Amino acid sequence: MIKPHGSDQLNPLFVYDSAKRHTLLEEAETLPSLLLNSAAAANAVMLGGGYFNPLTGYMDLADSLSVAEKMHTQSGLFFPVPIVNMTSDPSVQAGDRIALRDPNVEGQPVLAVMDVEAVEPVSEEQIDFMAEKVFRTLDPKHPGVATFRGLGNTLLSGPIEVLNFSYFQTDFPDTFRTAVEIRNEIAEHGWQKVVAFQTRNPMHRAHEELCRMAMEQLGADGILIHMLLGKLKPGDIPAEVRDAAIRKMVEVYFPPNTVMVTGYGFDMLYAGPREAVLHAVFRQNSGCTHLIVGRDHAGVGDYYGGFDAQAIFDEEVPAGALELEIFKADHTAYSKKLNKVVMMRDVPDHTKEDFVLLSGTAVREMLGKGIAPPPEFSRPEVAKILSDYYQALDQ
Repeated sequence: MIKPHGSDQLNPLFVYDSAKRHTLLEEAETLPSLLLNSAAAANAVMLGGGYFNPLTGYMDLADSLSVAEKMHTQSGLFFPVPIVNMTSDPSVQAGDRIALRDPNVEGQPVLAVMDVEAVEPVSEEQIDFMAEKVFRTLDPKHPGVATFRGLGNTLLSGPIEVLNFSYFQTDFPDTFRTAVEIRNEIAEHGWQKVVAFQTRNPMHRAHEELCRMAMEQLGADGILIHMLLGKLKPGDIPAEVRDAAIRKMVEVYFPPNTVMVTGYGFDMLYAGPREAVLHAVFRQNSGCTHLIVGRDHAGVGDYYGGFDAQAIFDEEVPAGALELEIFKADHTAYSKKLNKVVMMRDVPDHTKEDFVLLSGTAVREMLGKGIAPPPEFSRPEVAKILSDYYQALDQ
């Protein structure tokens, strides 16, 4: 199986030894507490699951600035975005051992224990420098920029020991998986070549066929459909609705034992190209050999060019930085001429009128009125789940 990023073995930061975990939970109740923001909590969950291997905790300021600027830490480890714990709490001191508390679960339980190696002030200029490098904009309307600039101006760095997976394990028991668990399941299947498909949305016909095309062209053994389960911007479809729609599509339209439907506990960054590279890092850590990167991957609005998320792998990711390979996908649509979903670049003889093209807004309006999108665009079983959701919103 493909090696994890940056090490020979995956090193998740979750404490799997139950006796040790119980002891740490008891100790945590005696420690000073820090209530995390949602971004830092999501980073802890990803560190716990092995997704951010080989990191041992939150980055310090020098590494955060270096990663933002050059996509590598000061020691030379390739990493595409800073993994930080930023706060406005002035009480934490370097050398403290603290309990990190979960902002997203009632009662704010302990999520992790942290040994604070450094407490560093971060200037507005440094925050903007990192935001501009990662998001390619400082527009406050960009949801990722707005979140990042509001995290706080004190950066806490040091190793952590993760004690639970926040709400993801309880709210999505059939879907949430760690990188450890995905690797184990890939091994159980005996798969060697595995293609990952990233999504924060339900999957329509074009997405379904894109997975099928990648699997066939690469000769892959299986597909990992890996959905984001964390915080999204207003208007995005909730994880539980997306989960139900994707599972129904796989159940009806894919052969048995060719697809794993899973999810990960992270808040969406909307960082376009940089987030695409982060997706590649943690898919390699999950045991995948390939990642599908399509049009406007991880983007939002008009902040990124349609294929910037593909170009970054050719132009900015150093050769050999990742073992995982990218499957570059063009815009996909249903061809009326060929009666199937195609990549547009593969049919140069087509005109716009030869495709079934629907905007997301048009589809949402149709679903909200109880009108099923054409079967060329969305499977009827999927459209029914989404239509029920949108109609319930209007009641």
